[in-house]
Amino acid sequence: ICGFFARKIYRPAVASRRRTGNQGARGMRVIGIETSCDESGVAIYDARAGLLAQRIYSQCSMHAEYAGVVPELASRDHVRRLLPLITEVMRDAGTGWEQVNGIAYTAGPGLVGALLVGASLGRSLAWSRGLPAIPVHHLEGHLLAPLLERPAPACPFVALLVSGGHTLLVRVEQTGCYEIIGETLDDAVGEAFDKTATLLGLPYPGGPALEQLARAGDPSRFSFPRPMVDRPGLAFSFSGLKTFAANTLVEHRHDADQGRLRADVARAFQDAVVDTLAIKCRRALRDTGLGSLVVAGGVGANRALRLRLTELARGEGGEAFFPRAEFCTDNGAMIAFVGCLRLQAGEWARGGFDVRARWPLDTLSAIAPR
Repeated sequence: ICGFFARKIYRPAVASRRRTGNQGARGMRVIGIETSCDESGVAIYDARAGLLAQRIYSQCSMHAEYAGVVPELASRDHVRRLLPLITEVMRDAGTGWEQVNGIAYTAGPGLVGALLVGASLGRSLAWSRGLPAIPVHHLEGHLLAPLLERPAPACPFVALLVSGGHTLLVRVEQTGCYEIIGETLDDAVGEAFDKTATLLGLPYPGGPALEQLARAGDPSRFSFPRPMVDRPGLAFSFSGLKTFAANTLVEHRHDADQGRLRADVARAFQDAVVDTLAIKCRRALRDTGLGSLVVAGGVGANRALRLRLTELARGEGGEAFFPRAEFCTDNGAMIAFVGCLRLQAGEWARGGFDVRARWPLDTLSAIAPR
């Protein structure tokens, strides 16, 4: 459907195929399309001027009824939203198609149906305009989102990637060159937040709601375990924290003030998560000998986590870097940015396209310096 409308609406009278090997010298302007899950994101990034415009449409209100993402509904909504978003972003940026040099789209990991919507539209637009297209790894987008800020971190650095179903510690030697040095053995931290929020009767999405409730909690009432911090290594495990929260709620189910109980459990859970992530990040910085810590992904918007990791990095003689809150969630800006980097390096997709529900981050190729 997206491909059909792209050809009908956006195909010019004459289209020429262009490669991008030396576009870097003249500048590069890229449209980024993000549809990995339940946000439709579109942005335009210019290699010289930076981010020109972006729009994000969140499907949270639609999925809240089901307390989680319904893949088929997500895919259909992406079909409805993407073309209007592209029109709006191009208007906001004051950009015409003659000024666009390439199109980037999320190719994975994510929900296959949702990914196919963005990929088919991105490739159709690129084909109809004679532009190069580049598939982008969703997690690489999150990982490099802090580079959109000023000051930006310089490689090498350690990255804590806490996005949706992923919790990773990554050594970033250079852009595109990623070594996974720690990951979760079960639930990702974002999943643990959402599941615990459901136990507390909080609305979807659970992470922000739990964070807000935790602010009213008593930090001294409950002490939750800090999983896997008493053993060597950088692996995580968060499923036990959810179980501990559930057991605590059952144990105190007869408390008179259930509202207070819920706030205190939320605070204990969040404190345990923040402590665990901080301990592992300190260990990663010391093991690698690096001073810069980059934090990215949805849970990276948590204020308590930001404060703790900022203090930790300073205590280790380094610095912590975060994207702004709007770049923590899924967005087109990070896809346009990574696409621009890879197009400038001479990469582009050749014929056909595919998407991947799973796509290991450490299989990517290094991006040649500009």
